[in-house]
Amino acid sequence: DDSPSVRHLTSKVVRNAGFEAVIAKDGLEALDLLQTANELPDVILTDVEMPRMDGYELLASLKKLETLQAIPVVMITSRAGEKHRQKAFNLGVSEYLAKPFDDAKLIETIRNLYSAQGT
Repeated sequence: DDSPSVRHLTSKVVRNAGFEAVIAKDGLEALDLLQTANELPDVILTDVEMPRMDGYELLASLKKLETLQAIPVVMITSRAGEKHRQKAFNLGVSEYLAKPFDDAKLIETIRNLYSAQGT
C-alpha cells in the first residue's frame, strides 16, 4: 500500500495474528524485494492504486515469473466495483477485499491461503 498509515495498520494486524510482515511502499519496491529475497512469502497483500507500479501491474509481473507465480495474492482496495474485481481475478488474484476491510476477515483469508499452500 502506498499509504504509510495503512501499511502500518495492516502489518500490525498481520503481526498480531502471528505472521511476519515485510512491507513495500509500492509494486515496484515489492517486486524488487521479492526477486532478491532469500525466503519468499506465503501470501502477498497488495493495494490496487500505488505509484510507479500499481497492484494490477504487480500481479501481472508476479504471474510471469516462475519463482513467484504460485504465491497467493490478496488485493485490498477501495475499488470495490465489479469491473475492478474482475480485472484482478482475470490477472490471477487469489482474493479481493474492499477497504475498509474487517481485520478478522483479512486474517481468515490469509490463514486459508496459507493452509492451502501446505505450509
